[in-house]
Amino acid sequence: MSRVHPTAVVDPSAALDEGVDIGPYSVIGAGVRIASGCRIDAHVVIEGPAEIGPDNHFHPFCSIGGAPQDKKYRGEPTGLQIGRGNTFREYVTVNRGTVQDRGLTRIGDDNWVMASVHIAHDCTIGDHTIFANTTNLAGHVEIGDWAILGGCTQVHQFCKVGAHAMTGAGTVLLHDLPPYVMASGNSASAHGLNTEGLKRRGFGPERIQLLRRAYKLLYKQGLGFEEARQQLEQLLQEAGSIAGACDDLQRLIDFLARVSRGIVR
Repeated sequence: MSRVHPTAVVDPSAALDEGVDIGPYSVIGAGVRIASGCRIDAHVVIEGPAEIGPDNHFHPFCSIGGAPQDKKYRGEPTGLQIGRGNTFREYVTVNRGTVQDRGLTRIGDDNWVMASVHIAHDCTIGDHTIFANTTNLAGHVEIGDWAILGGCTQVHQFCKVGAHAMTGAGTVLLHDLPPYVMASGNSASAHGLNTEGLKRRGFGPERIQLLRRAYKLLYKQGLGFEEARQQLEQLLQEAGSIAGACDDLQRLIDFLARVSRGIVR
């Protein structure tokens, strides 16, 4: 059975599964569906249409599923989709999508979103990410699995951040950040591989060494972007004997094929 505090306001059209806990003065709007095990603390606002998966925790003063901050928005019925096991700390804001894009903002599973983070319209967030305090994502941003954005990172609209990438505090991303790469600065520059993060996630020495070679091809050999991509394709042919390495390099190659704003240099 769900527990709804007497001071909370839940729209009659909202759907709550068993075991949802809604705290004082929170507001659940029309078209919101909340799965089991979610905890909504005091003074949280969730607007719809929105699909909230199981076991999410929204700390006080979150604003989730609000209309996009886009002057072209005219009230179209766009949505928000959140997976399972995410934590949204105080004052996090997440906006719905726009019809100019896919009409959907999507957040995956097991993400840790710290205080005062903003996730704008049409963003796509993978799984197991960490957004440190006061990080801001503009519209249409894509964040890959296991990415970590340091405090006050600012991401320009339409930028992509690859899986296992990491930014330092105060980073301003104006270009796409490839998988596995660390970046910092305003505007951001690349500073090697996120080797400590890779080790923590079970990447062995051979896999990391191969990714170091890939990084050198992309950043240290003076190659043009297309030439570096071709060299990475050749490196992929050498990776077959190392468990997991083909997938690692293929992830990087696939990311580079989708780059739209150039990459962080």
